[in-house]
Amino acid sequence: MRRLCVFVALLVLAGPVLARAQGQALTSAEPFKLGTFEIEGEEVIGIVLRDEIVVELGAANRALERDPIYPAVPMPEDMVELIGRYEYGLKARLYEIVNDLVAQRRLDGAGRARFVHRVADVRTRPPLMPGKIMNAAVNFYSHVGEQGTPEQQRQAAEERRKTRGVPYLFLKPTRGAIVGNGDAVVLPYGRDQIDWEVELGIVIGRAAKYVPAPRAADHIFGYMVTIDISDRGGRPPDSRPGSDWFVGKGHDTFAPMGPWIVPKEFYGDPMERLRQVLMVDGKVMQEAGAADMIHSIYELLEYASSLITLFPGDVLNNGTSGGTGMGTAYRGEQQFLKAGDTIEASIDGIGTLTLPVVAEEGRPEGTGSFLPPVSSYRR
Repeated sequence: MRRLCVFVALLVLAGPVLARAQGQALTSAEPFKLGTFEIEGEEVIGIVLRDEIVVELGAANRALERDPIYPAVPMPEDMVELIGRYEYGLKARLYEIVNDLVAQRRLDGAGRARFVHRVADVRTRPPLMPGKIMNAAVNFYSHVGEQGTPEQQRQAAEERRKTRGVPYLFLKPTRGAIVGNGDAVVLPYGRDQIDWEVELGIVIGRAAKYVPAPRAADHIFGYMVTIDISDRGGRPPDSRPGSDWFVGKGHDTFAPMGPWIVPKEFYGDPMERLRQVLMVDGKVMQEAGAADMIHSIYELLEYASSLITLFPGDVLNNGTSGGTGMGTAYRGEQQFLKAGDTIEASIDGIGTLTLPVVAEEGRPEGTGSFLPPVSSYRR
């Protein structure tokens, strides 16, 4: 009996420690986002809190592990590895880090840890380098037929509602095309019909192949803001006819993404809350919600996974709404990006991408490139 009493007493005394070591991992004291940042010349994964604070993941974990109640957990080398391990133990460690920093009041004030920074004091990089980027083409009713008059656009959208068909997906390049918040969108030499398209970036968390739409959410890690910068100049008139998606979508800097990724548990269902907005020089060009989407994000994932296996860190973009530069239905005339513009793309609950627009420097010679002779392009 005496041994039992001693055992119970030890459990009572150990209760707070056990709760600290185990219970904290069940929920996070604050919602967080995840990004990649350049701090003192080094790229690091950061936990973003309150959209104002960046916590260096590696340094914060080392500090946490000085407490013997926390076992050692190796940290990921990059965001793709973090995403792949998130549901297999890493999420619990991130929750522990956040909970400890909040409990110890080490996020601000006199007690702020050395590995805690203000977002404004570090450089935000693209959150990840995905294996592939898949984009949905014309997946918003307001984007259907927007090169016509308002009445023609309305009629085209109504016809599409009657027959949704299946999604249309295309690929964008990764390295070279991907840029992050604050980086410049570069207008390629001689190309003067460069357009904007704000989109929701769906980051894959678990490998997916032949996944039905009702189970698609299980394979999503989180969400970020993306922009599908597009070249509407087309191909030379004397070349092979038809669309050229590489010319239209594949230039350097044409895949901005970020500013960070919101894990899905902190965002909710995009089909219930999505609002994506794009402004150029402070003027709203695009604004739409999920009700305008032709195919849901879960239908897009189902279709994409029927074609190719999706892996952790892959990105699937949901498409864009009416209000693109090439459209005439909403502003009466076409308008394209020019050097000196500033793009701001926002999604409520995620963040804002802000990018200056610059012209490509220099005059390329002898490259063998014969792009369409748009007004500013040399013959």
